[in-house]
Amino acid sequence: MVAMSLAMVICSSCVQRGKVNTDPVSSSDTLSLSYAKGFMVRASENGVKLVDVADPQQDEDKMPVSYHFALVPRGMKAEVPEGYTKVEVPVERTIVMTMLQLSNFTALEAYDVVKGITGTKNLFNPDIHQRVEDGRIVKIGMEGNFDTELILAAHPEVIFISPFKRGGYDAIKETGITLVPHLGYKEAHPLGQAEWVKYVGLFIGKEAEADTLFEGIKKRYLALVEKVNTQLSTANSQRPTVFSGEMHGGNWFAVGGKNHLAQMFRDAGAAYILKDDNTGGVPIEYEEMYAAAAKADYWRILNSYPGEFSYEALKASEPRNELFRAFREKHVIYCNMKQTPYYEETPVHPDVVLEDLVAIFHPDLVPSDYQPRYYHLLP
Repeated sequence: MVAMSLAMVICSSCVQRGKVNTDPVSSSDTLSLSYAKGFMVRASENGVKLVDVADPQQDEDKMPVSYHFALVPRGMKAEVPEGYTKVEVPVERTIVMTMLQLSNFTALEAYDVVKGITGTKNLFNPDIHQRVEDGRIVKIGMEGNFDTELILAAHPEVIFISPFKRGGYDAIKETGITLVPHLGYKEAHPLGQAEWVKYVGLFIGKEAEADTLFEGIKKRYLALVEKVNTQLSTANSQRPTVFSGEMHGGNWFAVGGKNHLAQMFRDAGAAYILKDDNTGGVPIEYEEMYAAAAKADYWRILNSYPGEFSYEALKASEPRNELFRAFREKHVIYCNMKQTPYYEETPVHPDVVLEDLVAIFHPDLVPSDYQPRYYHLLP
């Protein structure tokens, strides 16, 4: 459905190129999305696409209710509806602010479009590193300390941002460059996050590629979920319990029950111990976390530990960690971001992350020689 609609849009834009149309929303069709809640796309007959962006978590106090963009094929003269920001597409030069955003460009093999990034910490992609080294991609600094001269020198047509980040964007707004919010990280389902690759595809002229990519991800993800559910129902198996996070600065920051990670645990056949409605990180005192997770079967940890992480290191960071059942039974699920391109890849590889977790929770559902990509049991 999406591929067919996008193909019609592309063909229509070829026919209408160079013509003036004063009603870009006439006969518009809403393009269907499977899981993403944060954006909507309407395609009109003349090739203009109207993109509405809103926070999938509806935190209206933190950002405008929505952003509106009219994507006009390059070279076409068309009026856009009131309240919509005109963007000529395909965008040929842009800056991205996060690894999640960069993962979409990487998945679409659109390195040439990226002209700036915030930095290279925990970046593994050799092609991006080479482009930074030879100047094809510039490092613009971190939020609150952006180098506006470098930003302007990169000549971006748009800049992809995370509008909930505090600080730094006021200076960028003064450049007059169109800021495009990317809210994939706020989606409550892993496939919703992955579907934002279609959003980027709309801006850079890779709609068909993005649609094909996502359909493959969705097919593999759902096939694995079905396999897990079938085993749980036929074998009358119990779901193992799992918790996540570590102590930092006196508090334990754990994602809520509606976070996409919690959904990933459920899809992998496990029960996440926090069942509240929160989606982001919640500060919890150690005693409260211990009361909830003391007897949990598994403990998931993602960090950037220098060197080889171990149970000894986990105990050294907080001696009470050894009290958890998952610690004692060596059931810590671990990923080191210094050794694995986690944020650089996983937003568009939820199917691979899911298989890593299934291999841990239900090892008989994956090949005996399965090699995890991101998560493994800490030995």
